[in-house]
Amino acid sequence: MDIVAMDTETQSEIVHDKQSCTAGVTGIRDALYVLNGKWKLPLIFSLSGGPMRFKDIQRSLGDITPKILTKELKELELNEFVVRNVFSTTPVTITYQLTPYSQSLDRVLLELKDWGIKHRQRIVASRKSRGIKLSKLTH
Repeated sequence: MDIVAMDTETQSEIVHDKQSCTAGVTGIRDALYVLNGKWKLPLIFSLSGGPMRFKDIQRSLGDITPKILTKELKELELNEFVVRNVFSTTPVTITYQLTPYSQSLDRVLLELKDWGIKHRQRIVASRKSRGIKLSKLTH
């Protein structure tokens, strides 16, 4: 059975049949495979302001360890979202910056950020109204 929905952005119909559902699941799995973990999207968002040094990236993300940050940067380089620049200064300067390809995530990041803010507000309000402690949600 096909399900028809309306795409509010394009005002066109979207048909949800078995084939398009399978393709959609595959696309989402591919995206999550590349952008998995809790650090990749915040890391990309941090670099959206321009090139940064390793320590500056680490500070901007908070409690990420150097080992994990190194791993995440390498994976983002392999997937062509980040480029590592080495400058022959004394001492050597290394910066990381987003590639033009990373801009393909701009809409996704903004939507995810907006949704995350709204979700947090909803959960905080709900828990406050029920008198539930908020320690896990407020970082």
